[in-house]
Amino acid sequence: QVQLVESGGGLVQAGGSLRLSCAASGRTFISNYAMGWFRQAPGKEREFVAGISWSGRSTYYADSVEGRFTISRSNGKNTVYLQMNSLKPEDTAVYYCAADRSPGRDRPTDFGSWGQGTQVTVSS
Repeated sequence: QVQLVESGGGLVQAGGSLRLSCAASGRTFISNYAMGWFRQAPGKEREFVAGISWSGRSTYYADSVEGRFTISRSNGKNTVYLQMNSLKPEDTAVYYCAADRSPGRDRPTDFGSWGQGTQVTVSS
């Protein structure tokens, strides 16, 4: 399993930006994994936000964040990022990063390793 730690969440006004980071700890190298970001709002199911292939050349997004969020990775730094721009109150949720052996998937059950999550709150 991959040990992942998210950071960068916080409180921001609508229209603002945040950058989330997800770092692998210990002797884990995320270069062996496709990575994804998910989110879960209170009372709702966990939903896919964005995914990225092993190399970073392929990315894909949920329709709700397409054009506003950007996923990227630095395998040298063992870190995955989620740049979130033009934030909306409906983006408020706990954001999780996750690792998958296969790229291109977007179901939470496809991802075997998860971080503890970081809270993002967008005020109107």
